[in-house]
Amino acid sequence: MAAVAVCIAHASGAGGEEIGRLVADALGFRYVDEQILLTAAEKEGLEPAQLAAIERRRSGLARLQVDLVSGGAVDELLRSLIRQSIVETAAGGNVVIVAHGAAFALAGDGRILRVLVTGSPEVRAGRLAQAGLLDPKEATRQIARSDKGRAAYLKRFYGVDRELPSHYDLAVNTDRLSPETAAATVSDLAAAHEG
Repeated sequence: MAAVAVCIAHASGAGGEEIGRLVADALGFRYVDEQILLTAAEKEGLEPAQLAAIERRRSGLARLQVDLVSGGAVDELLRSLIRQSIVETAAGGNVVIVAHGAAFALAGDGRILRVLVTGSPEVRAGRLAQAGLLDPKEATRQIARSDKGRAAYLKRFYGVDRELPSHYDLAVNTDRLSPETAAATVSDLAAAHEG
């Protein structure tokens, strides 16, 4: 039986979003990224920005005030809404879910193909600089900040101390693979995936 959902985790600058769209097109699946936050917010009558802030994590006095009053329960409730939105989206089937730690939210579901799209920090920073988004030094700093933020997100949402390739069914290094080649590999595996 083919995978009913493909979860694509990705490092900044690795091309995960593009690969996710290509995989969705190849399989005839829906592509979902920010829709996870929109669905969770709509379900509870919240502003999507509130959930996005939880993903980015508040800092300073604002976080301290909320945590002192609620014991952190508000953040955990909002994190739970995001995780539930991921589960419900995957249950609908025929979907590529990009980001939000979906591979961890759906751990244990054999119908899900979990993919990590990554690359070396140098190549990823080079892509940001080459796209004209940042100068090379700032691109390097941005990649380092993004990687650190990603690790903190996985720790906060899923208790993952260190992300490992073994958390995924497939790890794709885009240092040398084009987005098209990576997407074809993921699509082929998803079509053949046995739960």
